[in-house]
Amino acid sequence: MTLYDEIGTTYSAARRPDPRLAARIAAALGDAATVVNVGAGTGSYEPPTTLLAVEPSTVMIAQRPPASAPVLRARAEALPLADGVADAAMALLTVHHWADLAAGIAELRRVARRRVVILTWDRELTRDFWFLREYLPEGAALDDARAASIADLARLLGGARVEPVPIPHDCTDGFGAAYWRRPEGYLDPVVRSGMSVLAQLDQAVVRPALDRLAADLESGRWHERHRDLLGLEEYDVGYRLLVADL
Repeated sequence: MTLYDEIGTTYSAARRPDPRLAARIAAALGDAATVVNVGAGTGSYEPPTTLLAVEPSTVMIAQRPPASAPVLRARAEALPLADGVADAAMALLTVHHWADLAAGIAELRRVARRRVVILTWDRELTRDFWFLREYLPEGAALDDARAASIADLARLLGGARVEPVPIPHDCTDGFGAAYWRRPEGYLDPVVRSGMSVLAQLDQAVVRPALDRLAADLESGRWHERHRDLLGLEEYDVGYRLLVADL
């Protein structure tokens, strides 16, 4: 059983693709005529050129739309695919879940002829995100333990350009820092169900953090502390696209 077999039952309700992020991912893939999506989940951001999706969780596979690309149940570290099967391989917000990062990256490079695209976050930046810094430092510690550094990922890729991905204030995809300007979102259990960092932490730690946030929202303390965020249309919380040409 995978992590998302346990926590992913309502994933598609909280994690709806954002068209602005989709445009950035499509630009990173460039003119790739065929794409393999590794750690594909429910199929978010798969371009029409997706040849095949690879996902280990049956719970996530069951939530893929009927018209999605064909999907194989497998892990990133052992892709049941031929060498150079597609122009590009992509892995979006998934590498932090892989048991063997080096093996998974090597597999992406093996199955892609021309390009590998990875969406992840820079933990050096995200640990300063207000929700983690002020309310849930345990989440930053978990990220430090599970997320690879950008430098390590670039090295494993054999070199990569790194592109910042600012997050719109009304982002429809409910990943960890998507609610940077909508703090009340973290109090919504459906929203939280799409955030693996909250699902993986002991709820005896998460619950008091949410109670403190709720109290600060009610009193106005949160808005006073973060008034600088309220007029921003987008914000760099640390998400990064790595694009490696092979």
